[in-house]
Amino acid sequence: MKTSLVAGGAGFIGSHLCEALLKRGHKVVAVDSLISGRKSNLHSPVFTKHKRQFTFLKKDIIKPFDVKCDFVFNFASPASPPHYQVHSIYTLRTGSEGTRNLLEIAKRHQARFLHASTSEVYGDPAVHPQPETYWGNVNSIGIRSCYDEAKRYAEALIMEYWRKEGVDTRMIRIFNTYGPRLDPDDGRVVSNYIKQALQGRPLTVFGDGGQTRSFQYVDDLVAAIFKVMFTPGLAGEVFNTGNPGEFTVLQAAKLVKKLTRSPSPIVYQPLPKDDPTRRKPDISKIKRRLGWTPKIKFEDGLKRTIAWYMLNEIKV
Repeated sequence: MKTSLVAGGAGFIGSHLCEALLKRGHKVVAVDSLISGRKSNLHSPVFTKHKRQFTFLKKDIIKPFDVKCDFVFNFASPASPPHYQVHSIYTLRTGSEGTRNLLEIAKRHQARFLHASTSEVYGDPAVHPQPETYWGNVNSIGIRSCYDEAKRYAEALIMEYWRKEGVDTRMIRIFNTYGPRLDPDDGRVVSNYIKQALQGRPLTVFGDGGQTRSFQYVDDLVAAIFKVMFTPGLAGEVFNTGNPGEFTVLQAAKLVKKLTRSPSPIVYQPLPKDDPTRRKPDISKIKRRLGWTPKIKFEDGLKRTIAWYMLNEIKV
């Protein structure tokens, strides 16, 4: 039985990844500091059914540790503005020291390593849509730089571990992802609008609402993660993972309002500093090389996410 180490395993994406790995027959060791992750994310029937294969360790990857494993998945980091701006130095250390500690584990045990990078490495892009070859347009001293630059540094470090240390590393750059277990307080477009709509509060649209996002359902992302990690011969590669369907944030607000049947009005607020105006992945590389494309339409994924919020998070 293969063993997978999932850093950030109690997070939104990490917990879905742990479930999928357990279903695949892996022994899974989830590591999380619980700064932004939740142990409640690990209480689904899948974890109960496979409890002998699953271990949770409350650990901070900033501090060196060791787990014997075959695969290392690095999903550890605060990933939403309210979290990483409050924990800014911690976020930078997670991307630097934490990533190095995980790379050392992979090197020690000759494990394959996959890193969850982000579309934020492209900043406020001057190229649209964004291919993996685009170097980005990032404010390295702005209020979002603690996250953006932590991820960019991690990418550079990972590539050197591949070039100089022989570690089989792969990276994915994740575009906006949503689904069940997305923290209602994480400050992202989908979670904000669902929470506001279900609570009958105004839906806040920043700027004129014309800025765009591409929304990827979490199940599609997990399928892409598996393609990138378990396909041989991809050492040193980076792939965009996202849904190229492009929506304005105003369109997203109106769709959530419609699906929740909420009477909430839409109100406008000033655009936050360094907020990207356009975001859309070029997924031609992962489609061509690995045959992956997202399957879940935005409206269908929203229905599933809203249903989960109503059941588990927000009582109307």
